[in-house]
Amino acid sequence: MVGYWNYSVYLTYGGLVSAMIGITFAMKQNIKAALICLLVCGLCDLFDGTIASHCKRTEDEKSFGMHIDSLCDMVSFCVFPALISWGLGIRSWYGMAAMIFFALCGVVRLAFFDVQEINILKSGAPRRDGFLGLPVTNVSLIIPGLFAIDAMIPGSRSAWYSLVLFLLGMAFITPFKMKKAYGKHLIWVAGIGVAIWVLVFVFGDKIQCLPGSMIP
Repeated sequence: MVGYWNYSVYLTYGGLVSAMIGITFAMKQNIKAALICLLVCGLCDLFDGTIASHCKRTEDEKSFGMHIDSLCDMVSFCVFPALISWGLGIRSWYGMAAMIFFALCGVVRLAFFDVQEINILKSGAPRRDGFLGLPVTNVSLIIPGLFAIDAMIPGSRSAWYSLVLFLLGMAFITPFKMKKAYGKHLIWVAGIGVAIWVLVFVFGDKIQCLPGSMIP
């Protein structure tokens, strides 16, 4: 069978499955369910690296895992969040432009990250302690969190999402330094994710798609 099959990549595959399910929810304009799937994608990504680090792997398996992670991230954190825009009913030219810009910036960032990781592996340098720019995986907390806040505001609409996609796209490719979470900090991040999940679960039904865009 083609590929490298071990438990180091199973959680990564789980995130991809969640993203595909979330995309179907977004296309049906069930934004609450789509956001929950996005949170699950983030949870899978949060711990897949930790699991992989405890798995005995060959160099080829490590390289395979790195590329699989980026390919799955492209779907989960670039394509999936962009398609939520379509599910919200955003059809304007600037909305479409923001959606495309976000996805392109995310793909560029993932490719850049892969190049940096390959250079680190070749040089034998210690693991990185931070990032340049916003990692694409952070959208799994940022986007559901913003939607949860928006849902708690009476009469709020979702047209703001185009601006959010544009700003996130810019953050992907802007070279500011951001520290990487390790060890116990991952638990704190998971705790924030759980809190956002509760807010989305409680208030998610109030998320409003744009008028006239509802699927019959």
